[in-house]
Amino acid sequence: MQSDPTTYTAVQATGPGRLELTRKPLAEPAQGQVRIRVQACGVCHSDAATVEGVFPIDWPRVPGHEVVGIIDAIAGGVEGLSVGQRVGVGFLAGSCGHCSECRKGDLVNCRNQEFTGIQQDGGYAEYMLARASGLVSIPDSLSAEAAAPLLCAGLTTFSALRNSPARAGDLVAVIGIGGLGHLAVQFARRMGFEVVAVGRGPDRQGLALQLGAHHYIDSSAGEVAAGLQALGGADLVVATASGGNAVAEAVRGLRPRGRIIALGASPEPVQVSTSDLLFGGRSIEGALTGDPGTADATLRFSSLAGVAAMIETMPLEQATAAYRKMMSGAARFRIVLTM
Repeated sequence: MQSDPTTYTAVQATGPGRLELTRKPLAEPAQGQVRIRVQACGVCHSDAATVEGVFPIDWPRVPGHEVVGIIDAIAGGVEGLSVGQRVGVGFLAGSCGHCSECRKGDLVNCRNQEFTGIQQDGGYAEYMLARASGLVSIPDSLSAEAAAPLLCAGLTTFSALRNSPARAGDLVAVIGIGGLGHLAVQFARRMGFEVVAVGRGPDRQGLALQLGAHHYIDSSAGEVAAGLQALGGADLVVATASGGNAVAEAVRGLRPRGRIIALGASPEPVQVSTSDLLFGGRSIEGALTGDPGTADATLRFSSLAGVAAMIETMPLEQATAAYRKMMSGAARFRIVLTM
């Protein structure tokens, strides 16, 4: 299906678990917005929040929050952007600039933040509208397909590592060698950490070492905490795998003052003995994503350091199949829709 001046192709969720290919009317951007002609959009596990109705959704809604495209229209109140410019859109749809969190510089936790593909239509489409305050710069050195997964999976892992207290030479463990983890291992290695990859099964070891890990721990063959302590204890653990048990089990693998950053969303609670935290001053925290400035840095760093997501591409018209493949765990490791 080809777009025309008045309508465009999109794939929208119409109810829990239901996606459909449709045509939508092409709208002009509102104050503070731009319209983007989408070139590529990553398929992320967080899209389930829209497709499965995890968040309150006003149906129909177009999912997708790893979007790369070209600005083709700009509304009033937008400065510093031009028609024809390459931009990206991530999970955060743009901060308001005036709430108490924004005034403190915490744009991620803006009290008026909307989420792309949840409160507004996302990138499973040929066009989308986006708030200018949430846009990301795309380096010329990155293709749209390569840049797309970096806007969520890349930004989340890069931001967590960059903002952590770990320093070059510290022992950093990454739990889960999947969509997030395979990027986290690359970032950690190129940031100068001694990297431990933690996966399930011996078959992931070769990939983990290829991605840059110095050590591999098979979580199915023994306790992760014991493996980390055998290496001297981790200064930082980045838990990309979903599940509270994985986080809880890693606590005893931390050095004193060590920290766990949980990135994988799961309803499973993290059950930790307070003594494991008190003795040694260990801590657990969560991280959602990063602000637009950190997203700019993620893409620049990725281009300079050669960090790249392992992707497969599928056309927009096959978005339903792409989403099902991602949810089944069969993707290795990110799927990108092309327009």
